[in-house]
Amino acid sequence: MPGGRTGAAAPRWAGAPGRPGAAPAVPPWRRLVAPAGVFAAVAGAFAYVGAVDPNHPGHYPVCPLYRFTGLYCPGCGGLRSAHAFVHGDLVSALHDNAPAVAGYAVFAVLWLVWAARSWRGRPAPRIALRPVQVWSIAALLLVFSVVRNLPFGAWLHP
Repeated sequence: MPGGRTGAAAPRWAGAPGRPGAAPAVPPWRRLVAPAGVFAAVAGAFAYVGAVDPNHPGHYPVCPLYRFTGLYCPGCGGLRSAHAFVHGDLVSALHDNAPAVAGYAVFAVLWLVWAARSWRGRPAPRIALRPVQVWSIAALLLVFSVVRNLPFGAWLHP
């Protein structure tokens, strides 16, 4: 036989199902370690913001843009929004920072998809935004920031 190997057994690849040397199956609870860790970190952050009211000064730093210019950035009111969201006051959460509430919803959906895929042993989903999508999100946040700083946009102030 060419190559000098005669009568050699076929190689046994590690990880091939049902073969000796195959990697053991990973139990579903172990596949949820990373999603559970992220959930615990986010839940802890929301719990802290829910317990320590950002409406009372002295607990959190002031936005540097607001401090030095008096202008609201797209993130201004995010902590107040999270506090209201934790307490179930969706109207106040939307008033304080509507894009943040949209971000909470997007995060929840993406986390649920990730956890479900992990439970089933599938790879985590990839978020591949095209440049037009990234620029559209940036443009929406810019318009939101400009409008909330104009006189007719005062209803968007946190």
